[in-house]
Amino acid sequence: MKITKLETFGNAFVAFTRVTTETGATGWGQLSTYNADITTAVFHRQVARHAIGTTVDAMEDTLDLIAEREHKFPGSYLRRAQTGLDTAIWDLRGKLAGKPVVELLGGTPGPLRAYASSMKRDITPEAEAARFVKLRDDLGFTAFKWRVGAECGRGQDEWPGRTEAIIPIVAKALGDGIDKLVDANSCYAPARAIEVGHILQDHGIGHFEEPCPYWHHDQTAEVRAALDIDIAGGEQDCEFSSWQLMIEHHSVDILQPDVMYLGGISRTLQVARMGAKAGLPITPHAANMSLVTMCTMHLLKAISNPGKYLEFSIEGLDYYPWQHGLFRGNPYRIEAGHVIVTAEPGWGIEIDPAFLENATYQVTEA
Repeated sequence: MKITKLETFGNAFVAFTRVTTETGATGWGQLSTYNADITTAVFHRQVARHAIGTTVDAMEDTLDLIAEREHKFPGSYLRRAQTGLDTAIWDLRGKLAGKPVVELLGGTPGPLRAYASSMKRDITPEAEAARFVKLRDDLGFTAFKWRVGAECGRGQDEWPGRTEAIIPIVAKALGDGIDKLVDANSCYAPARAIEVGHILQDHGIGHFEEPCPYWHHDQTAEVRAALDIDIAGGEQDCEFSSWQLMIEHHSVDILQPDVMYLGGISRTLQVARMGAKAGLPITPHAANMSLVTMCTMHLLKAISNPGKYLEFSIEGLDYYPWQHGLFRGNPYRIEAGHVIVTAEPGWGIEIDPAFLENATYQVTEA
């Protein structure tokens, strides 16, 4: 079944893709968020033109072919663009088979534990603790992640003393029986990361994400060797060579690929297999309510080495206004701290027609 048309509907923040075959069958996917208008241009110029005329069943080989044809352009934008092809074809395959993607991947629908993930640094420790406690009590979350340091902060805090304050305040407010995670977003040199890590250990935090600049695998490995808590990373990495280095250098205890940054489900499955071979779990990065969280839900219910939970962003329209009106209905409902992967064919979502009507449209056809 050949691909005859690839369309995009988007804006600067997010863009959806639609694949159409010679039989008229369609599937929906998404390019990675952020600068999605640039990624859309890459998609039509460097991905879609190679995919037109190829078959749906050969998609994995087509992704490899695209990388070979565009070998002078490795890296983030090409992978973010490839995601639009990959995720649309997985949706198409599911609809053709009458099955959810999770079943195509070898898993089963059903509940999946989630952790409430804060994206905010411009929030006081007391306010962060209060909203976590409310989410714990109202929605049953049993795991939470908050931010320390400043993003790529060269050792600086968001404001002086914030890290030393927020760790004990949030940890105490949440209490026992709750998994606690923090994310430094590449803030620290090893010595400072180790200092912060000891504070985390003293307050029962078990997950320390991106303590050092993510591209310095040896620095992260130094931190991992010095601490007793799990070190996590990988959300930014989009080439297999980086994952291999991370594993070989024993940099992390938990691998965190982002389906959208990495190039789609098919490439994320390869990283999951690399992790399984090394004995490492997969806890993907999924930091917004676009299609990335749905794709990650299906993935985690299928792989052999899933982490303990799904990342679930708790930021609404005040933080991500572009999330408004992406889908019909709410595909992301929390029940007792879990999301539900449904048995609907494909991704089980419907793009809101109003979003499509107001989006910038482009098409590549045979």
